[in-house]
Amino acid sequence: MTRSERVLDGRWAGSGRPTASGAAEVPPPVGQAGPTVSPGPAVPSGPVVLTDRWQARRPLVEVVAAAVAGGVRWVVLREKDLPRAERVALAADLRAVLTETGGTLIVAGPDPLGGDAVHLPAAGPYPPPRHTLVGRSCHDAAELDRLTSEDYVTLSPVHPTRTKPGYGPPLGVAGLRRLVAVSPVPVLALGGVETAAQARDCVAAGAAGVAVLGAIMRAPDPAHTAATLTHAFDRALTTKGQP
Repeated sequence: MTRSERVLDGRWAGSGRPTASGAAEVPPPVGQAGPTVSPGPAVPSGPVVLTDRWQARRPLVEVVAAAVAGGVRWVVLREKDLPRAERVALAADLRAVLTETGGTLIVAGPDPLGGDAVHLPAAGPYPPPRHTLVGRSCHDAAELDRLTSEDYVTLSPVHPTRTKPGYGPPLGVAGLRRLVAVSPVPVLALGGVETAAQARDCVAAGAAGVAVLGAIMRAPDPAHTAATLTHAFDRALTTKGQP
């Protein structure tokens, strides 16, 4: 099974497993057992929250808990400026919030801080360390070409972003679509995704999820914002390809 065929939160799957020749293997008839295939790890989908305690309007754990109440099941812990001991403690608190709903905490950087899911920068390390789940930040086709064993990527910035003003130029939805088409792994759209309409556009472009930071961190009501984005994403996914 290719990495791009792995199930994304129950919503991303390929139609056939490639054989050694590259042709898709036809599933066995009903009632006949097929070859045993070890599934890859579930990878992020839907709204994925990136943390930034400096932008959060409330304590970070409270903001994340509200986002989880609104439907978020994937969170990426940034906060790289914290001492490791404080970051480990924060990771434990966030995992406790996510575990109640079957969610997953991903840690930015090669150190999983007691977990087994990391998100790495485009600069490295290469090859990535071995963990159950490994993501990578990418911005163009050249960086996608460098991927080896990563499970998913973020592509950014899709839109101008207040979090990193001047960072870009923005890909736009058309640019996102072009890169999704050549990515060997599922893609999270990142950068300036703040509205339901923007989330729907990213799904239409082929993104497996939308990574959001400011939309949740700066929200007066993170639960409501998370629920709005989650509903928009789910609806766009179920209607994708329909006239």
